[in-house]
Amino acid sequence: MTSSNDPTDAQTGRLVLQPNGRPRPLSPHLQVWRWHVTMTASILFRVTIGAATVAAAILVAGLGALAFGPDAYATAMGLMGSPLGLLVGFGLTVVLFSLLLNGGRHLINDAGQGLTIAPANLLSNIAVWGPVPLAVLFWVLLFASGRVSL
Repeated sequence: MTSSNDPTDAQTGRLVLQPNGRPRPLSPHLQVWRWHVTMTASILFRVTIGAATVAAAILVAGLGALAFGPDAYATAMGLMGSPLGLLVGFGLTVVLFSLLLNGGRHLINDAGQGLTIAPANLLSNIAVWGPVPLAVLFWVLLFASGRVSL
């Protein structure tokens, strides 16, 4: 009978020693894993959290411009209404929808649902591919309603 610390018990056959002296199996490298949509969803979720920091900085800059008076506010609004500002706004809209869809995926997973392969793939595909069409639809509606123009 082998104990849990026995090197023959490891599935990989390769062990490393932990700081406490106990052996543990060596984790497989990325070259061992086949790329999968759930990995993409996880990575994109982390990237969008970083991009949300940019959105927060832009919001603070807008509030600062508002605090500095009408001229500073008009300059900030002019920048946000420029083609570059609209492109940044579109990108941040993609980030918002990505955070919402990934957050929904995590909420479902935290409830213990969608953890088998087919539902996990479906939720991950929605989280990966859904933000761009939703953002395009949102901006089409903004332009169609006349709230945004070039």
